[in-house]
Amino acid sequence: MSRLNETNEAVQAFLIVGFPGFQERDVKNVIFGSLLTVYFFIILGNLLIIVIFLHDEDLHIPMYILISCLGLVDIIIATNTVPKMLAIFGSDSNLITISACFTQMFFTHTTTTVEALLLALMAYDRYLAICKPLHYHTLTSNALVLKQIACCWVCGFIVAIIPIILAYRLPFCGPNKVVHCYCDHSSVLKLACTDTSLNTYVGLSLVLSVLIAPLIYILFSYTRILISVLKISTHKGRVKAFSTCATHLLVISVFFLVGAGVYICNRIPGTSADVRILMALIQNVTPPLMNPIIYCLRSKEIQQSFWKTLRRNKTLPKNP
Repeated sequence: MSRLNETNEAVQAFLIVGFPGFQERDVKNVIFGSLLTVYFFIILGNLLIIVIFLHDEDLHIPMYILISCLGLVDIIIATNTVPKMLAIFGSDSNLITISACFTQMFFTHTTTTVEALLLALMAYDRYLAICKPLHYHTLTSNALVLKQIACCWVCGFIVAIIPIILAYRLPFCGPNKVVHCYCDHSSVLKLACTDTSLNTYVGLSLVLSVLIAPLIYILFSYTRILISVLKISTHKGRVKAFSTCATHLLVISVFFLVGAGVYICNRIPGTSADVRILMALIQNVTPPLMNPIIYCLRSKEIQQSFWKTLRRNKTLPKNP
């Protein structure tokens, strides 16, 4: 408890630096405009997915419950960090209280964990649909999926709260400039006035487990799916089975490849702070931006539901 008191007495707020190599006003204006445009499309795209799901009862099945929940998580991920970034780049409002900083950090860890677990659940759903089609409706249901989603959120909270509590109890009595565009765990730890080896090991272990455990399960599920698909006798049947998985595989690739890129970038000696921050920014906005685009372009059910919703609301004329 003494460390907590020392933290509050020594440093009351942090300063978010943004990109240390790009402090010119013109460059910040470009970053602000680009980020604002991306954030607009993230909110619009994911809200569209959620609204389509809520308005079309035909989509009230486990797979689309997971997709709509993924859209909600993507909105939270972007909203947790992007508005503060816009304030930093748009008006140089880079001050953030310690409580707000750790709250942002907590939601960043939580939502990233939840998204990884949701992708694993979606892989399990595809496994049941393709490998056990006759037993699909007995092995899963809307109620069961909602319970699984709740478990994902509980796991996300547990995974996030451990490193946050450990970090919050550290004394911050020196420089208060966070060299990042949001409150990143490793960047904040560098400001502590004590040894942070335990925090680093705990944080790294949890991040790797969040990325690797769901990825291993996804690879296992899709290996089983591939074996089942190859046993289908007709070419048309194999193509149909592969097409049902293509969208999900694209979403998985975006999330895990970007995450792996950030991890590798942070471990390469000599990588500039601007590059590391840019990669973290890409990790925050790319999956939320790409997921609704992928689902809208690849899923015929969502496309059909979208046009049906527009016609139902008389936005478009009905076909003659």
